[in-house]
Amino acid sequence: MNLIAGIIANPASGKDIRRLVAHATVFDNLEKVNLIRRILLGLQAAGVQRVWVMPDYFNFYEQALDFFIGENQLTMETKLVPMKWNACQEDSQFAAAKMAELGVRCLITLGGDGTNRVVAKGAGDVPIMPVSTGTNNVFSVMLEGTLAGLAAGLVATGVVEREYSLLRTKKLIIHLNGKAVDIALIDAVVLEDQFIGSRAIWDMGKVRQIVATRGEPFHIGIAAIVGALHPIDMRAAEGINLIVAASGEQMLDQNQGSIIQVKAAVAPGLIRSIPVRSHELMSPGQKVTVRHRPCVIALDGEREIIVGPDDCCEIELAQTGPYVVDYKRTLKRAAEKGYFINR
Repeated sequence: MNLIAGIIANPASGKDIRRLVAHATVFDNLEKVNLIRRILLGLQAAGVQRVWVMPDYFNFYEQALDFFIGENQLTMETKLVPMKWNACQEDSQFAAAKMAELGVRCLITLGGDGTNRVVAKGAGDVPIMPVSTGTNNVFSVMLEGTLAGLAAGLVATGVVEREYSLLRTKKLIIHLNGKAVDIALIDAVVLEDQFIGSRAIWDMGKVRQIVATRGEPFHIGIAAIVGALHPIDMRAAEGINLIVAASGEQMLDQNQGSIIQVKAAVAPGLIRSIPVRSHELMSPGQKVTVRHRPCVIALDGEREIIVGPDDCCEIELAQTGPYVVDYKRTLKRAAEKGYFINR
């Protein structure tokens, strides 16, 4: 049986405009190199035989492997994915699809929610262990690399059963004029804008609608607004649709009722009050209409889709998001099976 894992590291994550307009810190690429080394050691300890790594402009692969010489040499095979890369987000999608073809049984990502959205479009049913190196992270988690590698390795080798190790997540499907054009894993945000510009969302005054799969009070970013108003966790079946009032609108509307001011941490060090006109829970399979047109729709924090004044755009909540590794349950189940005990 091929015991294969994959690593996709985004060298651009943790460096967007929120370093200028908020108080986010830079996640240095040299620290990502160290993180990859610890992930590799965790994968090897779990019995993985081969690891495929996405090529990139920072050359994470060679820099990470430079450490493993002499007595520190890796015993498992490590290879670059055979692919052309263009230093854009499509690299991650293509690498994920290629890894699925190569038999990867678990895929570790280093990036934020935007990175994982793109990876999910290529990975298919390959489970993802998302390690946070981005800014506003809900899908990806802050986790020590050694444990991330170990948990992913236990999934890749089949030591821990899928029913214990994996969770099926939700996603949003964006329909433009009747055609599914893209997805989001956490949120789709309608912005009063007509150009992509800076991809990251930082001006809350332009937000007109928020559709989300989840959000809790301890999150940051758009999900924090959901968490402050009506918390929804990743295991819940429902999603939520929020209509945000424009600046200058009266605080009382005879048809819609009072506008609710929701205070949330929309970026590191950036706390804002968001005027929510109305909100409704969404059932699996339900579609909601994008009311404000023309607009730009941001997916998981990055502006992606331009909607014209005559376009029809709908956002659907689906239960067919990517499988993710529940690292806590995975490691606990391995301990229950006595995996860590040498008798």
